[in-house]
Amino acid sequence: MIKLFNYFLPLFISCMSVMAFAQTAPNFHLYLLAGQSNMAGRGEVSGKYRTEGSPRVYMLNKNNEWVLAKHPLHFDKPTVAGAGPGLSFGLEMAKANPDVKIGLVPCAVGGTSINTWKAGGYDKATKTHPYDDALIRIREAMKSGVFKGIIWHQGESDSAPEAAAAYFQKLADLIGNFREIIKDPDLPFVAGELGTFKEQYKTINSVLRELPGRIKHTAIASSKGLEHKGDITHFDSSSAEKLGKRFAKQMRKIQKR
Repeated sequence: MIKLFNYFLPLFISCMSVMAFAQTAPNFHLYLLAGQSNMAGRGEVSGKYRTEGSPRVYMLNKNNEWVLAKHPLHFDKPTVAGAGPGLSFGLEMAKANPDVKIGLVPCAVGGTSINTWKAGGYDKATKTHPYDDALIRIREAMKSGVFKGIIWHQGESDSAPEAAAAYFQKLADLIGNFREIIKDPDLPFVAGELGTFKEQYKTINSVLRELPGRIKHTAIASSKGLEHKGDITHFDSSSAEKLGKRFAKQMRKIQKR
């Protein structure tokens, strides 16, 4: 009897969890987290970054299961994945909406060019299809809740002058594709600036700043004052946390329009 109880209890809990999400789908707000390594997070997971979380903020894990969100959210490169902006973003959105649950859908892949964020795009380093894989996770997440926005941080791999010159149209196409899949032409989209600590990122940042004036329901999260972790590329844990809060502030502004 005890063995049967131990066998069926996890199944019962799992079923109850699924039922809970199904019953509260309109109040389960989903957010896609996409881009490359600074969205995935490369900050050190220590101290509060190891323990912070909320009973109302969930993440879709590698196995497409909803679990309580914690660092690292992403699994693109398990040996280096760390603290990024996603969790603080989710916590802020939950704080601003006390009657809902937040579901984070991590899809960023470190080192990827925007060229891989299209149908059939392939990243050799991780042997993944970033865009196609994200669509699978988007569709899975939509079974449980409603997408309310996308946060995006990418561009380091496209910061060379020639690549940067072609960046805007590729990003515009990506935004349109995501909105079409999610079936919301006005889905809020917030892009994060690359770190101001590297001269080469200035061009991409200038391109990103064009978004709000050219594509409706978009905004930019500033990277002003944020610091890298010593490699002149990745935000440290504190800066990633600040960036996540800035993402949330801009997201709320778009949602109120």
